[in-house]
Amino acid sequence: MTNASNSIGDDVNQVFSWPLRVYYEDTDAGGVVFYANYLKFFERARTEWLRAKGYSQQQLVDEKGLIFVVKAASVEYMAPARLDDELKITVTIKELRTASLTFTQKAWRVGKASDQQQLLANGQVTIVCVNAETIRPQPIPEELVEQMHKDI
Repeated sequence: MTNASNSIGDDVNQVFSWPLRVYYEDTDAGGVVFYANYLKFFERARTEWLRAKGYSQQQLVDEKGLIFVVKAASVEYMAPARLDDELKITVTIKELRTASLTFTQKAWRVGKASDQQQLLANGQVTIVCVNAETIRPQPIPEELVEQMHKDI
């Protein structure tokens, strides 16, 4: 694999989605999801995306000695999620590099009908593959990159 980045448009990339319900613990005193919790929701969806690729976070530590750490995150908020809302959190690879990935992630409120969705938050998260002991960047394992390319 080269050091060149592979930019990927959202329109040609497969979207992974993960369902989530808003619990009381996710909200503030007004019953609205606390803004930082969207980062937790995004993390859960990325973890399940990785699991769908055949890898768990613990397996990567145990077998490969690597972890993924967040390098950068930005979120734009459009509308609030509230207690008991059903959400869909999406994960799309935006850019794949030798030792990092940038994702576009979105939080949607889903209604009873499949066409009733409201975009609540739109974010970008960059994660870096690092050695679990040294916390130094290392290339993403080739077999995992191959699984990721199936989404492109």
